[in-house]
Amino acid sequence: MHDDLERRKSQHLDLVQRPEVEPEGTETLLSCVRLVHRATPELSLDDVDLTAQLCGKTLRAPVMIAGMTGGTERAAKINRDLAAIAQEAGVAFGVGSMRILLDQPELLGTFAVKPARPPLLVANLGAQQLVQRGTPAALRLLEMLSADVIAIHLNAAQELVQADGDRDFRGCLDAIAALVGEVGPQRVLVKETGCGIGPSVARGLAARGVLAVDVSGAGGTSWPRVEQLRAKDAQSRALGVLLSDWGIPTAACVAAVRAAVPQMRIVASGGLRSGLDASRALALGADIAGFALPLVRAHQQSGIDGARTALQEILAALRAALLLCGCRDLAALRASRPVVLEPLRAWIEGLAG
Repeated sequence: MHDDLERRKSQHLDLVQRPEVEPEGTETLLSCVRLVHRATPELSLDDVDLTAQLCGKTLRAPVMIAGMTGGTERAAKINRDLAAIAQEAGVAFGVGSMRILLDQPELLGTFAVKPARPPLLVANLGAQQLVQRGTPAALRLLEMLSADVIAIHLNAAQELVQADGDRDFRGCLDAIAALVGEVGPQRVLVKETGCGIGPSVARGLAARGVLAVDVSGAGGTSWPRVEQLRAKDAQSRALGVLLSDWGIPTAACVAAVRAAVPQMRIVASGGLRSGLDASRALALGADIAGFALPLVRAHQQSGIDGARTALQEILAALRAALLLCGCRDLAALRASRPVVLEPLRAWIEGLAG
C-alpha cells in the first residue's frame, strides 16, 4: 500500500506535465469576467497595495502556491523551492496530501520546507482520511510540518476513478466540524481538487464553523483525467473519460459562494494561469488566488529560477490590472463591478436558484 502511494505521487508529477490533463472544452469562465478599464487611473504603480489576509495571517500579495505534491524525493525539492519563493514574495504556500506520513513518518523530509518559512504554511489531509483517522491525525500533521493551517481536501471524483480509491464519502462534514472545534476556525481550510465548491456545500461548511474555503473549480487540472491516464483497467479509464470535465467552473464557484456566504474567505484556484486571471477572480469576490500547475511546470522546466520568474510575472500582471482599473487595493478592485458575460452569468443564476 505504501509503495503504491509513493508510486502514485511520482506518476502524478509526470502526468501533470502533459497537456491532456487540462481537457479541451473545460473552462474556468474567468474569460467571462471583464474588468472595466480606467483611462485616468490617477495612481502610480507603487501606490498599488496587494496586501491580503487569510487565516489570520497577512500576505504581501493575495496569492497562494497551492499544494500538489510530496512523498517522494523529487517532490521534496519542489516543495522546498516553491516554499522559498513563497517566502520571498510574502505569499501563502501549501503542500500536497500528507496522508502517507500517517504510516510513513520517515518521509516527512519530502514535505518539510525548512529553512523556508512562508507567511502562511498549509498542511494537507483528505477528508476521507480525517473521517477514518480522526482529529488526532490532522493534529499530528500540523505538528509535523509546523504548519499554520491544515487544508482538508475533497476529491470524490478523483477517488472514484482510482481502482483502489475511496468509495464511502459519509461523515466528512461532521469530521471537519470536530476538527474546527479542536484547533479553531482560523486553522482549517477546506479545499476541493478541481471540481469546485458550490454555495450549498459552502453553507454547510460555514454552519460547522469553517471560515475559509479553496473552491478549486473546474477549468484547470482534471484529477479524474490524471487518474484515467494512469489507470490499468478499462472501467476506470472509461469513467475517467466521462468525468474529465466534471465540476463547477472556478469563476462560477467564486461568485456563487461569495453571494451565498458573504463572510467566507475564498481562495480561487482551478485553472488560474496568469495575474490577469487572478485579478478577475478577486474582482468576482475571491480573497486569494491559488496557483499550482503553472509553478510546478515552471519548476520542472527551469528549476527554482523558472518558478520564481513565473511567480513574479503573476504578481506584476496582477498589480498592472489593479492600476488599469484605477484600484489602489483589493477592496477597491472588489468594488469595481466587473462586467459578467454569458455563460458565466447563467451559471451564477443557476447556482443561486
